Amino acid sequence: MIFGKWMNMIPTMGAIGAIGGLCTVIGGFWYYATPKYWRVGYMPTQPSTGFNHQIHAGKLGLDCRYCHTKVEKSPEANIPNVATCYGCHAENHVSALIVPDERTKFIRDAYAKDESIEWRRVHKVPDYVRNFPHNAHVRAGVSCYSCHGLIPGQPVVNVTQPMSMGWCLTCHRDMKANPGAHIVPQDKVTNLFWVDEQMKKIAAGQKAADGFDAMLQAQKLKLVAPENCGACHY
Repeated sequence: MIFGKWMNMIPTMGAIGAIGGLCTVIGGFWYYATPKYWRVGYMPTQPSTGFNHQIHAGKLGLDCRYCHTKVEKSPEANIPNVATCYGCHAENHVSALIVPDERTKFIRDAYAKDESIEWRRVHKVPDYVRNFPHNAHVRAGVSCYSCHGLIPGQPVVNVTQPMSMGWCLTCHRDMKANPGAHIVPQDKVTNLFWVDEQMKKIAAGQKAADGFDAMLQAQKLKLVAPENCGACHY
């Protein structure tokens, strides 16, 4: 006998191996080619000594809108111009008593030359997405925290959410039944420490602070979180 009975198992074993290999490839691609893998944790090196949100927004308590001035009016969350930075870090300013002059010299140099500081963008949706309308979300009560995490606790800002289409749609779909997990009082949108505590309470099944009724706010503002393609791709 040239071929033993065991050879009858070769096609079956081959098929099982092929299916297993295919599943491994698909699984690996599914994980490593997703925004959750490539974007979350992204932390580019910023010019000179960078900008420490933990100090500015955390310890000093600067409101997000002090620098991102158009976030309530524009889809873009603009970065501040050099003049805004220079207002606090001018030569012999009181801030020099807190931060050594050499660490903020790059700001004064840029201001003197009338040049921009080339901050490296951290958060960016793909070009085929028209934009992320910050103004619409802020007006609805969606806090900066929902997309950017606890910024005042980050010495160097990094991506905390994948910001993929599936991630956005999950939030929009959840808004219908559970808006409390996504929106806060409009006057608390940039109070990220408050929002952090609020979201932890909601996640733990506790009542919202100060008797806030997210469903009532959603109804009052007539919030409709769109799920159609044209809402973002236009």
